[in-house]
Amino acid sequence: MDISLFKTFLCVARVRHFGRAADILFVTQAAVSARIKLLEGTLGVQLFKRERNNIQLTPAGERLRKHAETIVSGWERARLEVALESGFKRSLAVGTTNDLWDICVMSWMERVYTVHQDLALRLEVNNAETLIARVIDNLLDLAFVFEPPTTAELVAKPLTKIPLQLVTTHASITAEEALHDNYLLVDWGSSFSVSHAVFAGERCMPRMHCSSGSAALDLLLSKGGSCYLARQMVQPHLASGSLHLVSGAPVIERYAYAVFRVENESNALLKEVLTKV
Repeated sequence: MDISLFKTFLCVARVRHFGRAADILFVTQAAVSARIKLLEGTLGVQLFKRERNNIQLTPAGERLRKHAETIVSGWERARLEVALESGFKRSLAVGTTNDLWDICVMSWMERVYTVHQDLALRLEVNNAETLIARVIDNLLDLAFVFEPPTTAELVAKPLTKIPLQLVTTHASITAEEALHDNYLLVDWGSSFSVSHAVFAGERCMPRMHCSSGSAALDLLLSKGGSCYLARQMVQPHLASGSLHLVSGAPVIERYAYAVFRVENESNALLKEVLTKV
């Protein structure tokens, strides 16, 4: 089956609009409609409910999405490994969450990119649950996440400490004031939530809850307020004076974990690249 059918299906499922999907895929809207119609005909099911300005996945479409993601990722992985250019001897497929990319994975990738000239790299930025599933399905060699998975199939190696600090756009603000004055609460995972609750208790009155530290930092710099963010993310802004540490607020520590399959624990390439984190 043409892999472009699944890519088109996933794009429409993501943007919920045939025209926008066509723009993203650099094809005509008629081509997008034809691909979806062909995929529906091949599978014998309707994948989308088509209403004016409202395209939704059918139950069959929802069931197909995970399989389509696996098919597309598997194809990209196979193409990477089978069709290595003559200058590449090995390949490495890596996944990371968006925040860990900003905090530590980008600098790690830059070092790997520079040192391993013979290595063909594939990078995927996604949520932790999807990345873990990709590693289990052998579609990724390695994933960087905050929360280590509890499964016998995988190894979770703690790599680097990530101190989370309460920062603010206001100088000389107290912790009590920071928790009320346009406070942005980032979901840094379950262990952070426990430590944060001990510190903040009922004093915490978030103006916004956010799942992304990077997005929270952008909003903080734009609109002002206070937020717990990774030291690696805020250091330049502390140095420039655009952000300030909140006196009396505890530092809450997290770890970044490298996750890979148990059978890859002795993999020489993984050992080599993970020493550079």
